[in-house]
Amino acid sequence: MDQPVNNQPGQTEQDESKSRIRLWMGIARLTMREQLERYGSHLIVLLVIALGILAARRGWDLLPFGQQQTEPAEAMAEATVEEVPDLGLEDLPAYFAGGGASDEMITREINTHTVIPDRPRMEIVRYTVQRGDSLFGIAENYGLTAETLFWANQDTLENNPHSLSPDMELNVPPINGVLHIWVEGQSLEGVAASFGVEPEAIIDWPGNDIAPDIDLVDTEIEAGTMVVIPGGEGEFPNWQTTLATRDNPAVASIMGAGACGTIMSGPIGTGTFVYPTPAHYLSGYDYSSIHPAIDLAGYEGTPIYASDTGVVVYAGWNDWGYGYTLVIDHGNGWQTLYAHLSYINVGCGQAVYQGAVVASMGTTGNSTGPHLHFEMQNSMWGKVNPWNFLPPP
Repeated sequence: MDQPVNNQPGQTEQDESKSRIRLWMGIARLTMREQLERYGSHLIVLLVIALGILAARRGWDLLPFGQQQTEPAEAMAEATVEEVPDLGLEDLPAYFAGGGASDEMITREINTHTVIPDRPRMEIVRYTVQRGDSLFGIAENYGLTAETLFWANQDTLENNPHSLSPDMELNVPPINGVLHIWVEGQSLEGVAASFGVEPEAIIDWPGNDIAPDIDLVDTEIEAGTMVVIPGGEGEFPNWQTTLATRDNPAVASIMGAGACGTIMSGPIGTGTFVYPTPAHYLSGYDYSSIHPAIDLAGYEGTPIYASDTGVVVYAGWNDWGYGYTLVIDHGNGWQTLYAHLSYINVGCGQAVYQGAVVASMGTTGNSTGPHLHFEMQNSMWGKVNPWNFLPPP
């Protein structure tokens, strides 16, 4: 009979320890394998999804070589009763072109404000003049030139922009040019020539509603019709003041009762000019072809200064809408005019010197508010722009 084997001391404990190690290593291998298999399967799924999205974006054909692709419409028809239209990626809106689902949905934002685009005005509108208005200000508000507004209302303004007054109603054209009231017997060709444009400019303006094939000579347009002449030019005012020199001041008698008689002599101007008002900025009209002067700002009673040395050749009321007016002749070909005054401090033939107070600002005549209408006239150049001869403001 075999005798039991006697283990050496400590050998049993070593064997047990090795057995435990082998057991734990086996368990670890099983655990890691399960995790690796799970992670690997997830990774494969993600790769397949990514490949599908990339293929959809780039239009790749992933079917096996030689296998026919089923038409989308046929495939959908097998599963549905109604026929589904064949929509490819090129037919989809740009934000769907990438294909695949997305957690970020494209939505339409709420906008309670409707933006109406600017459209050209075709009709002629009426404007009621308010106190403080000027022809330039009204024209600017409508995007027009003062000349356009003046030509559209020459009869109402009596050919003088200074006749503008509150409650007066003005025609406001839709575009720069001339507003012409048609007269029986006129020809389109003749009207166009009188305003310096081609007949096509009048025909092509949609607001005129003129047939393209209209007869240019025997033109059938109803008398009294307002016709817009785009780009046309009308006549300029004929109320320009007469140059009344100290040698012949009586020629200014056509201007009104302020005309002076014979003037013997007086000081000569320096040829340089100073501002006739304490303020050096506009209040109303600027210099233009229909307003050959500048309107300087101020208040009722503001002192008016002689812009240069000279002799008074007109002092009193003006019949052309200027109200109380003063004209100084400077004896060197220059004259300056000061209008809409409330008070005149000097009289006919009186010598005045540059910077002296000669009058007070007012709003007499055709004026919608206190200001000084200031003109400069030269015997050689005619009426000039005062801004070109006054110091910088």
